[in-house]
Amino acid sequence: MDTKAFKRSLQQSDNYHRKGFGHEAEVMEVLNTEYQSNLIQEIRNNHYRLERGNVTIRLAEAFGFCWGVERAVAMAYETRQHFPDERIWITNEIIHNPSVNQRLREMEVGFIEVNQGEKDFTKINQGDVVILPAFGASVAEMQLLNNKGCTIVDTTCPWVAKVWNSVEKHKKREYTSIIHGKYNHEETIATSSFAGTYLVILNLAQAEYVSNYILNGGDKNEFLFLFKNAYSEGFDPDQDLVQVGIANQTTMLKSETEQIGKLFEHTMLKKYGPANLNDHFMSFNTICDATQERQDAMFDLVKEDLSLMVVIGGYNSSNTTHLQEIAIDYKIPSYHIDSAARILSGNRIEHKPLGKELEITENWLPAGKIKVGVTSGASTPDKVVEEVIEKIFQAKLEY
Repeated sequence: MDTKAFKRSLQQSDNYHRKGFGHEAEVMEVLNTEYQSNLIQEIRNNHYRLERGNVTIRLAEAFGFCWGVERAVAMAYETRQHFPDERIWITNEIIHNPSVNQRLREMEVGFIEVNQGEKDFTKINQGDVVILPAFGASVAEMQLLNNKGCTIVDTTCPWVAKVWNSVEKHKKREYTSIIHGKYNHEETIATSSFAGTYLVILNLAQAEYVSNYILNGGDKNEFLFLFKNAYSEGFDPDQDLVQVGIANQTTMLKSETEQIGKLFEHTMLKKYGPANLNDHFMSFNTICDATQERQDAMFDLVKEDLSLMVVIGGYNSSNTTHLQEIAIDYKIPSYHIDSAARILSGNRIEHKPLGKELEITENWLPAGKIKVGVTSGASTPDKVVEEVIEKIFQAKLEY
């Protein structure tokens, strides 16, 4: 399928909207009331520090809502205002934040149900309004909604769309797109739907396995089993790794994406020589600025003498998880929570360790003077960060 032509045709449709509906001023006033925080602004103005009693809060210098997320949420609010009486759906969570998604439910925005891993679009009727989230939607979903005659409101982050353009270029030259991401993440599902032949790799270890296969060959069945569900239909590692292009899920760890890109560049250089490199390797800069800024700020923060780190964001938020990874790499006690409600009485906290289920840790706040690092993922409103900080101060006073 010519996905580029389909996307161009869809964007020219009267039922497709990507620029809002002219209610920006009213919506921003509502968003500022619901999601902004005077306390967080005060901390920013005080060099990202706040001290009360025995607790010093040290806030990362880039955190929380990014431009793409704010834009998506604003468009969702605008959609409800512009279509007050229509049925409105969203194909997934608008962003990975429970409080924002709950607010949309309260505004009577329906979320497409998922049954046995498949989205159920049967409840959507012609004329319904459907919002595509910040992560985007697959070509198949957009086709289905277009064929149903739905009004489509596309809040896809422009950085995600930039990655789609990159894999389109890979496809045009018949290069395999190697996508650094999580194969079952909404964004990567959408990105891979615009690719031709593709392979999704999770991390540097998997990239090194693929690099070794390119250089030395290997067991094809083992390869296909290892990457099960993470490649295009009919993928053959013996034929489809001769020409490769690099892309990424925008919320992955910047440094790892860069390492993976360099690894495949060196791999193709070694196998085919400098004169032929451009015939076997393509790479575009598709690392999201906001993701990069938050990770860079986290790297600065973890160099300080912190007692512990609190990372705030949805548990299914990839960019939040990578912030947590940085704290772990620096061996700082860290707690990933999605809201202030996770800070419990009796100096306990319910949190999600990396790669594990929720658990409760006792005596998480040390005695005496402490310095707490705080950051949040790109889908976390300032108001939620404020609530967490206030809860930390309260918890410290209670024991």
